[in-house]
Amino acid sequence: MTARSVELRSDTFTRPTESMRRAMYDAEVGDDVWGEDPTVTRLEERAAALTGKGAAVFVSSGTQGNLVGLLSHTRPGDEVPVGDQSHIFWYEVAGAAVVGGLQLRTLPNGQSGRLEPVEVRAAIRGVDVHFPRTGCVALENTHNRCGGAVLTQEQMRSVADVAHASGVPVHLDGARIFNASVALDLPVADLVASVDSVTFCLSKGLGAPVGSLLCGSEEYIDRARKWRKLLGGGMRQVGVLAAAGLVALDESVDRLAEDHAHARALAEGLPDISGIAIDPASVQSNIVVFDVAALELEPEEFITRLAEVGVRIASVGGSKMRAVTSYEVSRADIDYALQKVAQLSQNTVPATA
Repeated sequence: MTARSVELRSDTFTRPTESMRRAMYDAEVGDDVWGEDPTVTRLEERAAALTGKGAAVFVSSGTQGNLVGLLSHTRPGDEVPVGDQSHIFWYEVAGAAVVGGLQLRTLPNGQSGRLEPVEVRAAIRGVDVHFPRTGCVALENTHNRCGGAVLTQEQMRSVADVAHASGVPVHLDGARIFNASVALDLPVADLVASVDSVTFCLSKGLGAPVGSLLCGSEEYIDRARKWRKLLGGGMRQVGVLAAAGLVALDESVDRLAEDHAHARALAEGLPDISGIAIDPASVQSNIVVFDVAALELEPEEFITRLAEVGVRIASVGGSKMRAVTSYEVSRADIDYALQKVAQLSQNTVPATA
C-alpha cells in the first residue's frame, strides 16, 4: 500500500482543525436539554442570523435535522413531494415514513437538481376524501446525487411561491448550503429567504467533527425541539461539539472556494483520460461525478485498484463514480489522483505506488 492518501470519497471524512480542537477543550458547557449550554446557545443564535431565520436548534446530524424538519411541518398521513434523487429519499432510512407516518412523493430532479414549479404545483393535493394532505415540499441545495448542483435563489423561490400559494411550507436540505452560497457569491440568508426551514451541516466541507443546525421561525423551532427530544437528540453538555461548529462558521466558509477550484481542476483533467466520461461544466461545487463505463475494469475493481495507490473514491451506482474535495485535499493531491486514474485507465497502475 502507498503511504500517500487522497481522500475523495466524501467531505464527511474531514478531521477537525487544531483551532477546533482547542475550542472544544476550552468550551464553556451546561445542560443543553435545559437550555443552559452557553456555547450551544451562541451557535444556535449564529445559525439563525446566518440563515435569516428566527431561531435554530442544534441536532446530531443532517439526517436528524431533515427528519425533525419534516416532522415539525407535518402530521401523520401527510405527503411530502421530494426530488427522486434527493438525500431524504435515498439515504435517510425511510425515517419520514417510519417515525412520521409520511408518504414521500418523488418528482424528477434532472441533472440540475431542481424541481420544476409546474410539477410541484401538479403534485400538491387538492381537497378530496381520497387524498392525503400535502404537508411540506422538500428541496436540496447543493444537490448531492446530481453532482453537487447548485440551485439559484430564483429556482428555489419559484418552487416556494407555488407551495406557499397552496399553504404548503418548504423545507430545504441545505447540508452543503454554504457551498452553494460561495458558488453563487450570495449570502446564505438571501439564498434561503423563500423557504420556511433549512438544515445545514457543520461537518462535511466546514470540517467540524459532528453536528447540524435546523433553522426556522421561533414557533417552528419550539416544535422541533420537542421532536428532537422524542428522537433521543437531547445531548446535555454538547457545547464541546458546538464550539467546533462556531470555529467552522468563523474559519471554514470562505475557503470553500478552494475546494470548488480543486473540484474544477479534477473535472477538467478527467476528460483527457481515455475511458473517462464527464462534462466539466457540470461541476458547480465540490462534488465531481464521472462515468467509467468505457473502461474494461468493473467499477468495483476500478475503486479497489485506485485505493491500492492511495486514491479513494466512491460509487454512486453502476459505472458512475464520485469524488468530493475538502480542505484536506490539496491541488497536488488532485494532480496525483489524475495521474493514477490515467495510469489505471491504461491498465498500467502498479500493484504498489
